[in-house]
Amino acid sequence: MDESRKPVLAIVLVLAGAASYGLLAAVFKLALRDGWGVNGLTFMQVLTGTAMLWALLAVVRRRKSSYSLAATWRAWAKLAAIGVVGMSLTTIFYNEALSRLDASLGIVLLFQFTWITILLESIRERRRPKRSEQAAVLFIVLGTVLAVGLLEQDLSGLDGLGVFFGLLSAFTYSLFFFFSGRLPENLDPIAKSAVMSTASLAFVLLAHLPVLTAEHYGYSLLGWGLLLGFLGTAFPFICFNYGIPRLGGGLAALLGSMELPAAVAAAYLLLGEPLTAWQGLGVVLILAGIMAAQRKPRQAADGKEGESQH
Repeated sequence: MDESRKPVLAIVLVLAGAASYGLLAAVFKLALRDGWGVNGLTFMQVLTGTAMLWALLAVVRRRKSSYSLAATWRAWAKLAAIGVVGMSLTTIFYNEALSRLDASLGIVLLFQFTWITILLESIRERRRPKRSEQAAVLFIVLGTVLAVGLLEQDLSGLDGLGVFFGLLSAFTYSLFFFFSGRLPENLDPIAKSAVMSTASLAFVLLAHLPVLTAEHYGYSLLGWGLLLGFLGTAFPFICFNYGIPRLGGGLAALLGSMELPAAVAAAYLLLGEPLTAWQGLGVVLILAGIMAAQRKPRQAADGKEGESQH
């Protein structure tokens, strides 16, 4: 009974993490409007997110846990590498894209991580994507085009560098899902997130140190950093690090589609960006893709039971 609930909990957590990450675009644009720079916001986001994770880990460690942290240097190296590639680079590239593009367009570029992750999984397993994966991706791609209003916008004045950073963020984000799906399930999801975030913070410091020392800081920046750190680092990566190893990178990436409806809703409510009927249809198609993706754990579980009986 308990085992049957694990995939459901993993699905819920990945969806919640994706929705949290989806709110990030609108909040980041509001922080930019408040007068703060990209580098300072990125640094404060990673710094506060890392602090939250270590504080939460200290509280949780007071109680006994069946989880364990990495036992070998290779496991630690994998966590650090995922932190640098999957967290820090995605944060840097995505924030740079948002500083140059509308929130809706920035999210659609990041959203290409969905099919990239499916492709990586298929290449690794040397197989074609399953029909359920193909159908889910088709719904998600069509829904994405409609949800961000690409058919209704004039794209002639796009910032090329912003598009480039957006696509880079999609690739590094897909690597996070892909490699996180290879991690052992028995590792503490909070500890994993803390180690990854610490490696991410170290990389951001090294990459932006000259710029960071020249910028000014204030309580308003700290407030934005705390909000961004929670939405974009602490909460989603705890959810992802629990759910992804139990679902696999491909399915988790499909469930991560909840990020786009959350981003569209936040852009409408917080930034005043229009929400048309076509965009609403796009959100419905994306949710249909998520529902198709949810069937996979049950099928996989049935297959494993059949194999064990055989």
